[in-house]
Amino acid sequence: MPRVYKILKRAEWDAAVRAGRFEGAAIDLADGYIHLSTAAQAPETARRYFTGQTGLALVRFDATALGVALRWEPSRGGDLFPHVYGWIDPALAEAVTEIDLDPEGAPRLGALPA
Repeated sequence: MPRVYKILKRAEWDAAVRAGRFEGAAIDLADGYIHLSTAAQAPETARRYFTGQTGLALVRFDATALGVALRWEPSRGGDLFPHVYGWIDPALAEAVTEIDLDPEGAPRLGALPA
């Protein structure tokens, strides 16, 4: 059961839970799909795009539960990244974790299950 991750503002996730569907953050809406990362990709995604941001959450999903909406597509460095075309039911989240920042402002994700 491979796991995939979404890094986003906690307020965005809380709004999705209230709405009963996650349609994506601003970058997802602009690109036409929801950006996710594997356990190996998430730390670099966090460092690149979320350094200095507070109020973040890390949401973990079972990739198989996302079904046919999940596609693996080449992105940064040619790596295959998980992208969801459509929306995600927040009930599919296995875990939601607050993200702390290290002294330099980089998000600390800790050890992530693959």
